[in-house]
Amino acid sequence: MKTKRHHMVWRILLCVLVLLIAAAMTFMHFGGFDTGKSANAEQLKTYAKGVDAISIPANAKVIALGEATHGNAEFQQLKLDVFKNLVENDGVRAFAIEGDFGGCEQVNRYIHGGEGTAHKAAAAIGFKIYQTDEMAELITYMREYNAGAPAGEDLRFYGFDMQRYKNSFDLLVEACKKHEVDSTQLENLVTGDTWNEAYDNAARAEVIAQIKTQLENKENAEQAVHAAEMLLKYLQLQETKDPNTAIDLRDAFMAENVEWILQQEQALDREKIFITGHNSHVAKWGSYNAMGKLLETSLGDAYYVIGTDFYKTKCNLPTPSGKRTKQVFYSHDPLAKAAKEAGLSICWLDFSQIPEDSELGNQVREYSFMGNLGEQYSPMMRLLPPSYRMFQPPAQLYDSMILVTNATPTTIHTEG
Repeated sequence: MKTKRHHMVWRILLCVLVLLIAAAMTFMHFGGFDTGKSANAEQLKTYAKGVDAISIPANAKVIALGEATHGNAEFQQLKLDVFKNLVENDGVRAFAIEGDFGGCEQVNRYIHGGEGTAHKAAAAIGFKIYQTDEMAELITYMREYNAGAPAGEDLRFYGFDMQRYKNSFDLLVEACKKHEVDSTQLENLVTGDTWNEAYDNAARAEVIAQIKTQLENKENAEQAVHAAEMLLKYLQLQETKDPNTAIDLRDAFMAENVEWILQQEQALDREKIFITGHNSHVAKWGSYNAMGKLLETSLGDAYYVIGTDFYKTKCNLPTPSGKRTKQVFYSHDPLAKAAKEAGLSICWLDFSQIPEDSELGNQVREYSFMGNLGEQYSPMMRLLPPSYRMFQPPAQLYDSMILVTNATPTTIHTEG
């Protein structure tokens, strides 16, 4: 009798263990036990439009497109789709990306007839996330457009980040030779493709600041001066030890760089620019002083933001070791879930067109969990859903949103 009872207890414990494992697997797969509530799908279907119908207010000067992840093909493809729309309908001629300034100048030269391939140009931007077919397609479009563009109507490619230094350094050395500025001390700062360890960051900054001062007295040296500024910002970031301070500082620098790009374009009688970056950088509001928050303060309504989100993503992410992996996540976003229930694979939602007193109008102004994947994967993300979501009101972050029901992974090309 005892043996039978003993076996029964073990069976019960085994069943409980199996149930717990099944529950844990469900939790880890969905990032919770369900995918959250849905907004009113019928109302969303009423106001949702295709990406080709995107319209921008006439007073917008900086139009930003965010991405909920860096590792999905759809968010990469949207860069081209939205940019084409803006080129054709809004007179935009500048594309700026969350990428290395000097590397993006290499792309700019390529789209103006330079040698190489679109994939090699994309690799110069400085981040693996851009070594994709989608980015190569965008670069190819810009090159082909420029080949037939009238004088003064060419497209330009800019980078507003400063986390890489070599391409900007090479650009500065080149500019010194062009403007007859002695670059001997400058060139001593680098050995091959890396900094010369005989100099510390303070010494590097001193030499670059002296070069910048000399270039400021030269005609048509705006880009060279900016290259020097980007290197100085890079060095300042390297010396910032507190991670939170570094995050704020980087976004402040990016905001300054976007305004510089706008000024360059306006000097060419082009009133608008298009910029792209992660949602967390372009958002108008949030828990830290993001680039978008600073630009909205500076530009007001002239800063227009299109955010993005997914219902489900299979995302290409790197592990801490650098090995890339494809992982499935759900956003828990009521708007994205409503898009799925409405049968929309991808759609654009203009918040200004949704009545505030409607159910959907209330939803876009409520705090919601939205997808927010960066450029790293850890198994702990499975147990802590807030680590890949942000809890914010969509309409306070963005002017409109593009919702993708099922986002698919990018393919990273390691060879140009």
